[in-house]
Amino acid sequence: MRTIKSVRLLALLAGLALASGCLYRLPIDQGNVLNPDLVEQLEPGMTRSQVMFLLGTPMIPNGFNTDRWDYYFYRKDQKGKVFASKRLTVWFKDDKVDRLDGDAAPKPRTPAAAVTG
Repeated sequence: MRTIKSVRLLALLAGLALASGCLYRLPIDQGNVLNPDLVEQLEPGMTRSQVMFLLGTPMIPNGFNTDRWDYYFYRKDQKGKVFASKRLTVWFKDDKVDRLDGDAAPKPRTPAAAVTG
C-alpha cells in the first residue's frame, strides 16, 4: 500500500516536471555548415574535388542532374522551429564550377581599380 502511494507520487512529480518544460533541449544543426570564409573561396573553374575539400559532400545528391550540388543548412531552436537556414547550389560544366546560386553564395567580385601612376 505504501509503495503504491510512493509510485503514484513519483509519477505525479515526473509528470509535473515534464509539463513545466524544465527539460533543456539543445539547438539542432542539420545539413552542411556553410562557413562564409570557405564559401568565399569558391570560384568558377574549381574542380569537384576542390569544392568537396572546402564544403564537404553535398547533403542531398541529385540523381537527375550530376552537374548540380546542393548544400543546405538549417538550425532548429529548442521548440523545433527553424530559425536559421542557408542554401548554396554549385553548378558544374565540364567538371568545373560554372556558377553559384543561393542565399549563401559569395557576392560577385568586382575587378580592382587600375592604379595609375
